[in-house]
Amino acid sequence: MGHPDAACARLLRRGCAVATRHLPTRPAEQGSRERHLDAALSVLLDRGVPGLTVRGVAEAAGASTLSVYARFGGRAGLLDALYERTFDSLRELLEGLPPSSPDGVGDLLHLALEYRGFALESPARYGLMFERPVPGFDPDPALRSAVLRTTFGMFIARVNLVCPPGADARSTAYQLWTAMHGLVSAELMLASRTPLPDWFIPPTEEAHEQMYRQAVTAMMTGLGLRNR
Repeated sequence: MGHPDAACARLLRRGCAVATRHLPTRPAEQGSRERHLDAALSVLLDRGVPGLTVRGVAEAAGASTLSVYARFGGRAGLLDALYERTFDSLRELLEGLPPSSPDGVGDLLHLALEYRGFALESPARYGLMFERPVPGFDPDPALRSAVLRTTFGMFIARVNLVCPPGADARSTAYQLWTAMHGLVSAELMLASRTPLPDWFIPPTEEAHEQMYRQAVTAMMTGLGLRNR
């Protein structure tokens, strides 16, 4: 991920230790817990948020509802753990990007396009991360802070490589991310409804990607991001 500055590196390190509502797991139970989480993620991807019940996850894991309660304490703990798992997926995507190149602006545009692909791959997963699709579910504050610090810290590190002198990389990264998020959210909303025959963006993958690419490029230009 390039060479994060010291502040970003500290953010990444702090993001590793998280105190959350889901129950501590003994090493011998870790494999079973991961199996339950894999099942929960499959339920989310296949059935969406309505399928995220203790019973639904237990059935997908081939286990009893008691086993879910024993490992997560209930639905809130299960959702916290799944929320953490979804951000792990985003972190892994960011970690898997090619190393920084002399074309930092191009690298950042590539990151933005990968982020869009991540959202489109599973709107339900993206919704759990950034929206409020589960009534009454508010992710554990310590967990939410840690996962956002980690993933956002990696994004800041990329933005910092192309920030103009004197600019605040965190603020700049936040402004760029909110533009990306808004574009993706609008695209997902349009995709979930009947296409409008007179809408100016054709209902095709190519047209939406082109619009996204143009908008992100314009935002980066407006923020003064440029190769050094």
